[in-house]
Amino acid sequence: MKLFLIRHTSLQVPAGICYGQSDVDVASGFMDEALPTQQKLINTAFDAIYASPLQRCLKLANVLEIGEPIVDNRLMELNFGDWEMSAWDDIPRDIFDAWAHNYANLAPPNGETFSQLQQRGIHFLEEILAHYPKGNIAIVTHGGMIRALLAHVLNMPLKGLFRFTIDYGSITQLEFGDTKLGAVPKINFVNL
Repeated sequence: MKLFLIRHTSLQVPAGICYGQSDVDVASGFMDEALPTQQKLINTAFDAIYASPLQRCLKLANVLEIGEPIVDNRLMELNFGDWEMSAWDDIPRDIFDAWAHNYANLAPPNGETFSQLQQRGIHFLEEILAHYPKGNIAIVTHGGMIRALLAHVLNMPLKGLFRFTIDYGSITQLEFGDTKLGAVPKINFVNL
């Protein structure tokens, strides 16, 4: 199975704002960003397309014209809890630094950890592998989820998540062989 992890396009939100699971709209140049992503997928037949329920993902999923998107809440971005829609600079520095040092296991107030986000992604991935063992699946999601799935496939600690560049509108491809034979998943490309 090949999994095409597609990050949403840029957003209509000022720089320096923590938006996570807030349902922020796409930027005014949406179509200019979406069309190159669509062109990268034009010669691939897909068995299904899944998307985070947030409008920034659903809008891109619909523009890609590769099928009716199946919404799955597990594909949402990290829940930043009380930090949602706050300026990063307004978060007390000591609290932010403690979180940044241990975001895998420490949640923002009333939010979730990156470990929890990754577990959502792994459960989704296991279900998709069972349903489409040999298919091509498109997933329109968020940078945090894409990084968490890459870390999972690489058996890498979450602490290194932000070493991956995942641009808006980019595509990352994971490939899974026959899981009954114990095939090791491959990363075919990142941030195309």
